[in-house]
Amino acid sequence: MSGISGIGGRASGIQDIMALRQQIMERSQLLQQVKAPDATQGAQATSGPAGSFTDSLKGALDTVNATQQNASAMSAAYEKGEVVDVAKVMLARQESSVAFEATLQVRNKLLNAYQDIMRMGV
Repeated sequence: MSGISGIGGRASGIQDIMALRQQIMERSQLLQQVKAPDATQGAQATSGPAGSFTDSLKGALDTVNATQQNASAMSAAYEKGEVVDVAKVMLARQESSVAFEATLQVRNKLLNAYQDIMRMGV
């Protein structure tokens, strides 16, 4: 029975991760929509390291998103018979999977750091 609950727990965990990923993507899109010329001037007034971290994180998420879209497009093309090389499709899917896993690890590290900061006494 513990194996069954482990499988159910894993499926639930995957759904939670996918929900968090969707929230990150939605917030990223919202930030892009909110960003206007006035917001750009405000961002320039902030300190350099914070802006560079935000830009780096956004760039990394955009890269992961592009990798996943490329893998989806290649899979769809293969299913339609447009792409003959299965190795390219599998490589794109594996690259997308690795990029997503790396993103999850970064998210976990950021959450742990945030929780450590919140536990600190002032």
